[in-house]
Amino acid sequence: MKVRKRMPALKLADYYMGRDREYHHELTPELRANARETLRRVNRLLKRAGLTRKVSSGWRPEAINASVPGAAKGSKHISCLAIDLEDRDGALDAWCLAHLDVLEEIGLWLEHPDATPEWCHLQTLPPRSGNRVFEP
Repeated sequence: MKVRKRMPALKLADYYMGRDREYHHELTPELRANARETLRRVNRLLKRAGLTRKVSSGWRPEAINASVPGAAKGSKHISCLAIDLEDRDGALDAWCLAHLDVLEEIGLWLEHPDATPEWCHLQTLPPRSGNRVFEP
């Protein structure tokens, strides 16, 4: 019997990136619930894809978001509805583009890889366009 190796799941500590300590007063119960749901969906996706990835950007308090070059003022990272995962080889982006049905099933939207070199941006809320793969 072949034993399948279990993929390590991303944890809230990975998502918060230590910001839950410095900005604890901003991390409301609603944001904590959003973060748990975002990670639940992303971990499901990573398991289906058979990939492991590190968080390159998780929760961004407003002050952090304002210091990120090119970050939208209303970024979904502020409300714990988005995550950026390291993807230097582009394998996760490619897998997502080839499996849009899985993104739909799980309830994730992908920022087009052309706009996210070396990382994969996923969010749990549809963009204004409603497209599963969207341009920023």
